Order: sequence, then C-alpha cells, then structure tokens
Amino acid sequence: MKKSKENVRQRKRPETLKKRIKKNAVPILLFLLLDGLVSFLFYRSVIALLLLLPFYRRFRKEYDATVTQKKKQEVREQFLTGMQLFLSALQAGYTPENAFGQALPEAEKIYPPSAWIIREFKQIRWQIGRNVPVEKVLLDMGRRSCDEDIESFCEVFYTSRRLGGDLLTVTADTIEGIRHKTDTIREIETELTGKILEQRIMSLIPLFILGYIQLTSPGFLDDMYHNAAGIVIMSIALGIYLAAYLWSSSIIHKTLDTH
Repeated sequence: MKKSKENVRQRKRPETLKKRIKKNAVPILLFLLLDGLVSFLFYRSVIALLLLLPFYRRFRKEYDATVTQKKKQEVREQFLTGMQLFLSALQAGYTPENAFGQALPEAEKIYPPSAWIIREFKQIRWQIGRNVPVEKVLLDMGRRSCDEDIESFCEVFYTSRRLGGDLLTVTADTIEGIRHKTDTIREIETELTGKILEQRIMSLIPLFILGYIQLTSPGFLDDMYHNAAGIVIMSIALGIYLAAYLWSSSIIHKTLDTH
C-alpha cells in the first residue's frame, strides 16, 4: 500500500514541475526580451540589462493580473453555459443530483476535458455518487471558483435547497442576473477594445522611434551612450515612458474592475 502511494506521488511531481515551468516560462521570456530591448535602445549596456532585472516583479504583477482577468472571464462564461445545461435538465424533470449527470455529457461536447467547468462537473458527479448533498457540493465549487457572483449563486442555491425553496425559479433567476452582468461587462470591454489597442500602440511608438534611428542613423545617438550626461537623460526619458505606460494601464484596469 505504501509503495502504491509513493508511486502516485512520484507521478504527480513531474506534472507539478511541468505546470510551474509552463506558468513561468512565458512571462520570464517576455520580460527578458523586453529587458534586452530597453537596455539596448536606452543604454547599449549589459549592465543596464542586469540592473533592470528587479523590475521583473512589477512586470509579473501586471502579467498575472491580465492572465487572471482572462481566466476569470473564461470561468464565468463556462459556468453560465454549464448552469444553463443544468437548468435545462431541471426543466426536463430531473432531480438536481441527476441533472448534473445529464449536463456533463452536453458540456463535454462544447469544452475540452481540461476546461474548468468539465473538471468541476466531474468533481460534482463524483461527490454526489458518494452521497454528499448536492447543495454542499455546489457551495464548495463556488469557493473554488474565486468569483463573487458564482459563489453568491451557490450560496443562494444552498439556502434554497435547505429551506425547500423553488430551485428551478431560483436557479433561472440567479443565472439570468449573472448573465446580464456578464453581458454588461462584455459591452464595456468591447467599447474599451479600441482604447486598449491605441494604448498598446502608443506604448510601442517610443521604442519604435529609437529603433528606427538606430537602424537608419547608427551614429546619431552615440553621444547619449556610455557617458554620465547621456545616461541621466536616457534614464529620465525611460522613467517618463514607464510612468506614462503604468498610468494608462492603471486607468484601463480600474475601469474594468469597477464594473
């Protein structure tokens, strides 16, 4: 028995390591590319590349915030689709316990096995098969989702089931409320898409100008490198550039977060 447990642990370790590598490889490579580009364009110095490495933490924070926002949107979309399938099974006369069993095959036609909702539905079916109350299972799913609206729905379902409420009406009304909020957020993001694209293009223009000058007039900026005055001027320019980028990014993030 001990050997089998050790074998299971040994199988899990490579998967954990693989996930860590996959999670960190992209942001690290992107930062190194950006770090090398900025160091060359503003300083033409390997020392500058090393001195800029501490900014990885700030870069990673921005990167993770973007990834988290995207994952949150995906989870909510999958949840709405999954709950709509669950609601259809309820309307067809299935009990909540059996409704998840009916919804899972339909969800598998829409999403790959790795999708959040597929994993959650399988977990729900597994727990229900071991006589865990369906309302308790949903409550656990809501906590794992890390989404306030999903967690709120699961709490409402839990309370309604315990008090003997109309689950069909409660489920339909709550899902409709979440869907309306999601549609509103999507409309706002659509309106902001042009602004986000414009912000990204404007952020690249200073780098593009420096790169263009370096290619077309290689000696034009030589006086700005490897001397105290040039380093100070370039550092001020880089500071203004970074401040403008962070300011514009914060405006966009705050606009999305408030909705």
